[in-house]
Amino acid sequence: MFVIVMYDVHVKRVAKVLKTCRRYLYWVQNSVLEGEISKADFAALKRELAEIISPDHDSVLFYTFRTTRYTSRESIGIQKGGEDRFL
Repeated sequence: MFVIVMYDVHVKRVAKVLKTCRRYLYWVQNSVLEGEISKADFAALKRELAEIISPDHDSVLFYTFRTTRYTSRESIGIQKGGEDRFL
């Protein structure tokens, strides 16, 4: 599946959330990552993020797609991130 993750978390947890997400997805914007991921890895990512964030103060959004066949992405301006993964 293809997943887009967006997060809005307290500054104390930003680096840890980004590092966790980058193990599974590509960083494309501040607080936005995307990429192909297996169902098992997606479940692991959600579980790891749930352990990091504060549910009373932070939020994480997941957009999931079965395929990217009917989607497209355009960007203008500078490119942030890329297709390199942080391991």
